[in-house]
Amino acid sequence: MKSLMSLWSQLAEESASICCTSASRDINTVAVRVEHEGLSFLTITLPSLGKAVQKWLDQGEVTIHPSFRKDRRGRLPLFLGGFFSRMFASSSGLLVDNPCTDSIRALRQLTLMFGKIELECSSARKLKSVIGYVECEQEVRLFDRELNKRDLAEFVSVSNMLFGGIFTKVDRDIYHGVYSPKHGPGSTADGLKGNQKFNQSVWTERLEYSGFAAGENLLPSWRFYHQLAGVDFLEPGAEVPVKVTLVPKTLKNPRVIAMEPTCMQYMQQAVLERLLVYLDNDDFLSRVIGFDDQTPNQEFARIGSADNRTATLDLSDASDRVSNQLVRAMTQRWPHLSGAVDATRSRRAELPNGEVIRLAKFASMGSALCFPFEAMVFTTLIFLGIQRSLNTSLTRSVMNNDWSGRVRVFGDDLIVPKDHVHSVVNVLEHFGARVGVDKSFWTGKFRESCGREYFNGHDVSITRVRQAFPTQRQDAKEVISLVSFRNQLYMSGYWKTVSWLDGILGKLLTHFPTIGPKSSLLGRVSFLAENAKAFSAARLHPRLQSPVVKGFVVEAKPPKDFLDGTGALLKCLLKLDSDGSLRHSIACRPSSIPMDGLAAVPGALRERSPRVLGKHLERFGRPKSLSIKLGWRSPL
Repeated sequence: MKSLMSLWSQLAEESASICCTSASRDINTVAVRVEHEGLSFLTITLPSLGKAVQKWLDQGEVTIHPSFRKDRRGRLPLFLGGFFSRMFASSSGLLVDNPCTDSIRALRQLTLMFGKIELECSSARKLKSVIGYVECEQEVRLFDRELNKRDLAEFVSVSNMLFGGIFTKVDRDIYHGVYSPKHGPGSTADGLKGNQKFNQSVWTERLEYSGFAAGENLLPSWRFYHQLAGVDFLEPGAEVPVKVTLVPKTLKNPRVIAMEPTCMQYMQQAVLERLLVYLDNDDFLSRVIGFDDQTPNQEFARIGSADNRTATLDLSDASDRVSNQLVRAMTQRWPHLSGAVDATRSRRAELPNGEVIRLAKFASMGSALCFPFEAMVFTTLIFLGIQRSLNTSLTRSVMNNDWSGRVRVFGDDLIVPKDHVHSVVNVLEHFGARVGVDKSFWTGKFRESCGREYFNGHDVSITRVRQAFPTQRQDAKEVISLVSFRNQLYMSGYWKTVSWLDGILGKLLTHFPTIGPKSSLLGRVSFLAENAKAFSAARLHPRLQSPVVKGFVVEAKPPKDFLDGTGALLKCLLKLDSDGSLRHSIACRPSSIPMDGLAAVPGALRERSPRVLGKHLERFGRPKSLSIKLGWRSPL
């Protein structure tokens, strides 16, 4: 905590210097309050002020904050008053015509910097999060009951217009067996990890009867049909529920996720793969919905902060508030897709206390289909809100011409037209979503989306501390995080604070070279990395004849998990078959795969992809730990 306090003081002094004010009293105030309130002042109280500042910027006026007193002579908070006075008028508390953007960024940096540091929260806060999960489930049921037939009919109409063509293609692929399931590296509800997932012996009758036959998906080919005798087919009432798990997020709240059973996650990936293929290839939807690139959302937020034509909305508990009733309504016209989505959805959840509840939500974080269906539901609701605001039915051509540059969805970060924002918010909340008031902006010149914040076109984004300070070099995760924080601060222009951090990191890392932004070394990112002085300790690579320097490199090896036999053959074929065609052509010709497992993979397949027989059969899964080791790497 002492290190975090020292960091805050360094940043406060440098920010005050940039903004031509003083932070001496503010530093004393923080020191006193940290002494009395502990770490929660930095991680909870200060961030609450930061969120209030954002709303004040949006609303154009300072209002009351319960944790900080106001100046007796005016309406501004006494704490950090030097920065506030460069943004708001002291007498009225109103936003001035040209507020200092450096002060806006400084205020946000000093108040929000520790808001998302990963710390274990108290048992009481964990219990509160679990209770919130259950209450959210009850609210989903309540909204399901309150939706009338007209609401659902409008929802389905807009959804069909947006996604009907894509659902038709996915429905066809599932019917013809053109899909490719896969396992991820994460944990599952039934405890299977790493390569052992490829030897799974549990399947569900719902999967089997929906067209996802165990013989087609658990076996390399029908030549191994006899192994199905060892597979346990579970009836719906005996299925393994998702396992609700709490993982560290902030000192205020943990993150609530739900681990899926292995067989469910495996086939969810098959449906996901087909959905993403067609969503990415759709000219309109690829510009409206994002899955792997946040840049468009961030650019929309920047433009919206300048022209005031778009609003940024953030949804609370977004995943847990998407009703299964809405997803079923979306897909009801496509029986094979609907059956596949329903069969791969877990119907029950096991809470940390062992209680099992039935789910009305579509899925929690942890399901591979949670993110895409969440995005599709929210996209449908946005256009339904626009349609109701215009009081006219939208067509696909009108959407393409008028709205593709003003609507963008990335998970629960939404960009919507400001002219229709009230209608969109009403529709979202009518269908069960909850718009986060403190993180949604449309009144003023402040916008936020996907981790970037802008005021009147200026980037006022901040750099956050994610881990506690390391005390020794063996604290690899904390060292890596601090180096990353240092480099982000450097790119943001806080060079005095960076110099102070270099002193701390220099004691931990005996080799801390100057590097470019793309180097794999743990080092000092610098605009002068290509300067000859930066390569004073460099030598030439013996083969590439390019400069390399000595420094620490992050090492994260997947755990040892040897896989052979049928499971290894299945994994190799799944790796070869990213689009479904190759694997199913092999499966139709069982004679092409002899019985002796991995060694019998056809030579043609080896030639097509030599890496398929690589180390993934010896190591697989998420690394259990990180380490840093000395090595020679390129500094650029």
